[in-house]
Amino acid sequence: MACKKLQLITSLFSTEFEVSFNTILVGGADEPLYLPATMESRFCRIFYRQDFVSSALHEIAHWCLAGDRRRRLEDFGYWYHPDGRSADQQAIFEAAETKPQALEWMFAVACGHEFCVSADNLDAVHGGAPSDMFRQGIVDQVKSWCNSQALPPEAAVFLDRLSAAFDNANALSEEYYQLTETG
Repeated sequence: MACKKLQLITSLFSTEFEVSFNTILVGGADEPLYLPATMESRFCRIFYRQDFVSSALHEIAHWCLAGDRRRRLEDFGYWYHPDGRSADQQAIFEAAETKPQALEWMFAVACGHEFCVSADNLDAVHGGAPSDMFRQGIVDQVKSWCNSQALPPEAAVFLDRLSAAFDNANALSEEYYQLTETG
């Protein structure tokens, strides 16, 4: 099932953005990464982990939020500290990840995929659990997008395409975005 879902997600992304933004979605990577086009590769490439739907949706969310300037930079110019981040580093990570994870959640709802908040810090002293403040920030951001604040243009287009393809016209309904142990 995940394979078919990924094929459809990749096809939808390609249809909307391959020509207009010169960007392709590539699975099977050991680590997620965004690479802008170069002399060696004419396409910008969004690499997602293995065959993970969540990774694909998360990396698409980063791309949708990045904007033109950041799309010219490797990994959109983000810093990344691996597992074992300090509390201060984790707070910076969570602040940077609130919008991408909120958008990933919306994409997951649109295509009927489970969403789990990720602290991405498994070696942390607290066991890598996302903070309550981080989780609430994600919920608040989703609800803001559902209620009034406009989604970034590419995100709105992709959410619409996912909703249509997976027959979920209610992806902007707040009922899907409740604070739970996973979401």
